[in-house]
Amino acid sequence: MPKIAFLGAGSTVFARNVLGDCMSGKVLEESEIALYDIDAERLRESGRILAAINKGKGGHSKISGFAGIENLENALRGASFVVNAVQVGGFDPCTITDFEIPKKYGLRQTIGDTLGIGGIMRALRTIPVMEVFARAMEKVCPDAWLLNYTNPMSILSGFMQRYTGIKTVGLCHSVQVCSEHLLESLDMKDKIEGRRELIAGINHMAWLLDIRDKDNNDLYPEIRRRAKAKNAAGKHWDMVRYDYIDRLGYYCTESSEHNAEYNPFYIKGKYPELIDRFNIPLDEYPRRCIEQIEGWKLEYESLANQDTLEHKRSNEYASHIMEAIVTGSPYKIGGNVLNTGSLIENLSSDSCVEVPCLVDGSGVSPCRAGKLPVQLAAMNMTNINVHLITIEAAVTKKREHIYHAAMLDPHTAAELSPDHIRAMVDELIEAHGNWLPEYT
Repeated sequence: MPKIAFLGAGSTVFARNVLGDCMSGKVLEESEIALYDIDAERLRESGRILAAINKGKGGHSKISGFAGIENLENALRGASFVVNAVQVGGFDPCTITDFEIPKKYGLRQTIGDTLGIGGIMRALRTIPVMEVFARAMEKVCPDAWLLNYTNPMSILSGFMQRYTGIKTVGLCHSVQVCSEHLLESLDMKDKIEGRRELIAGINHMAWLLDIRDKDNNDLYPEIRRRAKAKNAAGKHWDMVRYDYIDRLGYYCTESSEHNAEYNPFYIKGKYPELIDRFNIPLDEYPRRCIEQIEGWKLEYESLANQDTLEHKRSNEYASHIMEAIVTGSPYKIGGNVLNTGSLIENLSSDSCVEVPCLVDGSGVSPCRAGKLPVQLAAMNMTNINVHLITIEAAVTKKREHIYHAAMLDPHTAAELSPDHIRAMVDELIEAHGNWLPEYT
């Protein structure tokens, strides 16, 4: 049976979903599971919850915990699959810093984990840790597949794919629910069963390029009509992406609060009315973090006294990927992979793209998606520019590339002058201190 190492196992809710899924099927139920985290208390909590789920599933899995960097190689040794879910620097202090310092300069964010100044800083904190993971994997489990769930997805996965020898695929939660949620929200539920779709682009900005019902009828004309009417009728939770449909012609995979900050269009100090018009929740990620921290305390108190827990399999890709590789039975995912061989013809070859992938006994095989409509490729490239320059900053350790990445970020450049961008970056680096020692 395979060994599964989970890095960042203190992310208990996520570890519960992924590893609970693994325990829920016959193929992986007898796996050896190694939990790793630098926070021993969070690791203990996760171990307790997962042990209870394992017992509820028959107790087939063998679970062990490894705390601290000195135990990283032991956690990884002999692993067939490594799941990465670390958050370097955590909510407090690093996410707070990523939001509060830009606010001083008039730069507001919603999520700040994928692009923008928040995404850049998060990437620079995380890439050195990912490189440590990669070197340890190259030593003790060189043939393992790394399933990366940590954001910023495109930057981190792109770094691993270009600068390490580790087989890496980046996984998100949004591709598999994109079209279903769209059809549900537009009162087109009758079109969900048997639908066919094509999604390609980059993480958090992949495009629903084609969607057809079970009889091969193109659903986009009706989607465009209903989306425009719904945005005109009043506020709702997905107004930015519906505006994408109206102005760009296509829907995109990740949420409106995310996409509000991936471009220069919606969060603009000169046009504050846009925030209200498009129902954009500023400071959304810090708010979620606080709610999740408090919610988990209550949930853990209710679970801690139970030695057996039930688990319903989630829609996360990870367990299905592992099963497909172990059994050889094919499975389709939307995966983040290097754009080798022009999987998307009009995006750069060194970018990390999100495309359909076939998974089987040979691993993860990405599928060619062809050309994107020119306006969609252009939107993606504004984000890819930031991805590539941030990776360059991490590899070369040159502070000027951090300035370049921030200057070319669409939202940051739309709000701040070059001098203010440079000052903000300097202040962020200083505030992060030991989290960014290479640049201080």
